Amino acid sequence: MEQYGKILLIVMPIFFSLILLEKWFGWYKAKERVLEMDMISSLSSAMSMITKNVLGLSITIISYGWIESKIALTHIHITWLTYVIAFVVLDFSHYWIHRIEHKINFFWNSHIVHHSSEEFNLACAVRQPISSFVKIFSFFMIPAALLGISPIVIATITPIHFFAQFWYHTRFINRMGFLEYIIVTPSHHRVHHAFNEEYLDKNMGQIFIIWDRFFGTFQEELPNVTPIYGITRPMRTWNPFKINFVHMWLLITDAWRANSIKDKLRIWFMPTGWRPADVIENYPVYKIDDIHNFDKYDTKNSTLISVLTWIQLMMLFAFVSYFLGHLATIGSPNIFIYGGFIFVYIYALTDFMDGNKSSLIWEFLKAATGIAILIYLGDWFGTSNAYPQLSNILLAYFTISVIVTGWLVYKKEPTLIIN
Repeated sequence: MEQYGKILLIVMPIFFSLILLEKWFGWYKAKERVLEMDMISSLSSAMSMITKNVLGLSITIISYGWIESKIALTHIHITWLTYVIAFVVLDFSHYWIHRIEHKINFFWNSHIVHHSSEEFNLACAVRQPISSFVKIFSFFMIPAALLGISPIVIATITPIHFFAQFWYHTRFINRMGFLEYIIVTPSHHRVHHAFNEEYLDKNMGQIFIIWDRFFGTFQEELPNVTPIYGITRPMRTWNPFKINFVHMWLLITDAWRANSIKDKLRIWFMPTGWRPADVIENYPVYKIDDIHNFDKYDTKNSTLISVLTWIQLMMLFAFVSYFLGHLATIGSPNIFIYGGFIFVYIYALTDFMDGNKSSLIWEFLKAATGIAILIYLGDWFGTSNAYPQLSNILLAYFTISVIVTGWLVYKKEPTLIIN
């Protein structure tokens, strides 16, 4: 896990810099409005996912290593070709996982956060889930296990496969010639993130588009159909924790409210969005009927609110970076204390972005947690030798942050605007 943290420590600032560069390009060249709250929500979602993964807060039903050791028919000697074969098999398995996430109610919950943005950009790429606690990945790697591909190979190519999906989340790259027939391109993925009727649940491939072409889920980006991004039941929040679990909560409450035992049981495995008829009638949920005429979620912010939000984001980035770079020094169980602090921080920040008065409670909890850590450990997780004044700086930061947030929440509360 320490090695994973070090890799993220390198990748994270590169991705974040590219996200900012794309935003600058859109503003400077295309004169687009910078939707900063949407971008910050995506970045906050990324950091919540990173923290969750580093803490290992998931359950693998059966590991790939165990399956490979039990069913391998042969063992492939590790060469460069082994990595190529494994990469193709991995992408094939993720095509089917992705397709299941789009088609079945229960599994949609772990993917909905990635589609929750009503924009399409590089920031959207890092909007990743924390709600995928139970991993079924290994079952889809049975072809690789039968070939006896080493778990070391799978562990090496998996992060490469994940990071390679970043670049095509953009509107600024058009068609790419013959590559359109081989790999997933920005054009293909714009279709995937759109919820136009023509585009819905298409282009499930993650690296190779050949799976979609072969299995009938391919759709070309049409010149007369502009992609509309988002989901049919919009989230109306910047808070990644709410986004991650709102669909699951709806499934739980719908199952509880349904009169039919059959509906209570089958709701989990029905097509995405399915609800029992009696529940729809008694407990309607807002759904976009006309995709060309709906209000995108946005919040009106003063300059001071925007400045404070960016400061809080930069502080969050610093806290997460230190966490990733010093996992061994922090040690267990302190990494879970640190992780809990980051989660509270993200909730406080995004609740403030939504303009909720409850954000002051979360901000106070964040400050109280931070100060309690400083008192309990005597410094910020072993920083006293290298940064002797950091504890005092953080103490001042937590105090000022609560005061300024409280003033802005009650005096300058953001309000929803209509686009």
